[in-house]
Amino acid sequence: MNGPSSPHHQNRRALWLAGGLLLATAALLLLGVSVGSTGFESVLNMQRDPQALQIVWEIRLPRTVGAWLAGALLGLAGAVAQGLFRNPLADPYLLGSASGASLGVAGAMVLFGVSPLATHWLARIGLTGAAFIGAAAAVLLTLLLAKGVQHTLRLLLAGVIVGVVLGAITSLALLLSPDILQAMQSFMLGSTGFVGWTACAVMASAFAASLLAAWMLSHVLDGLALGEATAQSLGLRLPQMRAALVAVLALATGAAVAQTGLIAFVGLAAPHLVRSVVKTTHGRLIVLASLMGAVLLLAADILARGLIAPQELPVGVLTAVLGGSYLLWLMHRQTGRVAGGQGAGL
Repeated sequence: MNGPSSPHHQNRRALWLAGGLLLATAALLLLGVSVGSTGFESVLNMQRDPQALQIVWEIRLPRTVGAWLAGALLGLAGAVAQGLFRNPLADPYLLGSASGASLGVAGAMVLFGVSPLATHWLARIGLTGAAFIGAAAAVLLTLLLAKGVQHTLRLLLAGVIVGVVLGAITSLALLLSPDILQAMQSFMLGSTGFVGWTACAVMASAFAASLLAAWMLSHVLDGLALGEATAQSLGLRLPQMRAALVAVLALATGAAVAQTGLIAFVGLAAPHLVRSVVKTTHGRLIVLASLMGAVLLLAADILARGLIAPQELPVGVLTAVLGGSYLLWLMHRQTGRVAGGQGAGL
């Protein structure tokens, strides 16, 4: 069979989608290094003007590459989360990592200057380190409350509880220390403006490790899609493999959040967009969702820089508006299909 649902046809669609996303990446990378107060002139004058070279190499290029890497990490984490929880509404922040990262940053700002020891350690790890530690601690707390990864529903509920509680503690910290509110806004609304080459190296390392581990564990997600009983009958060691997938989810999400703050809907929307184009196994879905998330966040970052230039919009706000609009449209389309099917059956 060579119909639209045949494996051969779906493989071709997956290759075409991957090629299209790579072409979009190349075009957006070129556009990303051209967006700024001096426009494309800085790119053209790099060889003759040291200042133009510094603008492109030290500011625009790492920010553009960082946005791509953060989007790739969130897209990968979204695909893993939706496969792990067998829930299309699962997102990378489901285990409380976002709230933990926010609390880590808020705590670092509150404690900075309180004592010489606290100031010394906070100066060493920085806000990005505090965010990563907070995200990792939140995931560990979720696992502790869920008593491991054996029960998916318990893990899901524990993540929701941890997210709500840590979010409330963060709000309390902001209430008691209003002087840190403005500094926290850039983190909570998401921004790529402070991403440098060091941050790109950290995210690239995390992405390479997460992608390799997720791809090697993709057969577990394929098995879980058929149900836990079927997955166990296939000989999969679910507790250990679930723990490994949770570790991948935590690493990818923590690395992205620590460098760019809270960016909504990219991890949720990227796997949905891939599935709307091609039906494929989780091995390919993880790779395609990573590319899709990278393209989405990079495009949103370029829009955030250019829409009201010379000022910038928080990229997290833009992704929330665009991602939320897309999901509302998707829900409306699916509701219309269901209604049409019921009408046809009458």
